[in-house]
Amino acid sequence: MEDFVRILAIDDHKMTTLGYKYILEDAEFDSFKVKVDVATGYDEGQKKIENSAKASNYDIILLDIQLFPAEAKDPRTGEDLGILARKLVPDSKVVFMSSFSDSYRINSICQAVNPDGYLVKSEIDEQSLIEMVKVVRTKPPYYTHLALVAARKNIAQSFKIDDYDRAILHQLSLGTKTKDMTAVIPLSLATIDNRKRSLKNSFGIQDKNDLALIDEARNRGFI
Repeated sequence: MEDFVRILAIDDHKMTTLGYKYILEDAEFDSFKVKVDVATGYDEGQKKIENSAKASNYDIILLDIQLFPAEAKDPRTGEDLGILARKLVPDSKVVFMSSFSDSYRINSICQAVNPDGYLVKSEIDEQSLIEMVKVVRTKPPYYTHLALVAARKNIAQSFKIDDYDRAILHQLSLGTKTKDMTAVIPLSLATIDNRKRSLKNSFGIQDKNDLALIDEARNRGFI
């Protein structure tokens, strides 16, 4: 009987996941075939991961980072699904497929999820998709060139954005004033100010205002 590698592809653009599906299911592998299941958006992806934990785990889970349109103001990302997958289906390999190539963002994901691969979308083609499956299945991790360069940057090795930082960035993106954040974030006003200052320093915009912080965080994939 022929072996199958089961893959779940999660992206907020259906055409992207269908592209992965058509390429990988049509590809010829030496000892197995690929079956790709797709999920459009965060909620559908979460449901399929949870269902797989109760039935048959996926061999590989492909995750985009940004799974909501910017106007949705939803703080959940593919990183959260990666953390969920590590908890519910630890035997499934987790690979990120994102347009973000920022070293801070990639290293934050590496620290939080320890993924089995990261592909920058601008570098993805038929050959890299097929090679990714081969490598991740047997000897992960697999990184495209830009992802590997970003992951190796010393500037990001000790940098990590935690849940409080994310909450602060999210509230800023919603237009919440800093003095009002203590009502929704369990931190003192002084601590919130210090964290904002630290984020600006890490992003190299220490002399800029909060709008610049929002823009920089969004460009780097943290919002």
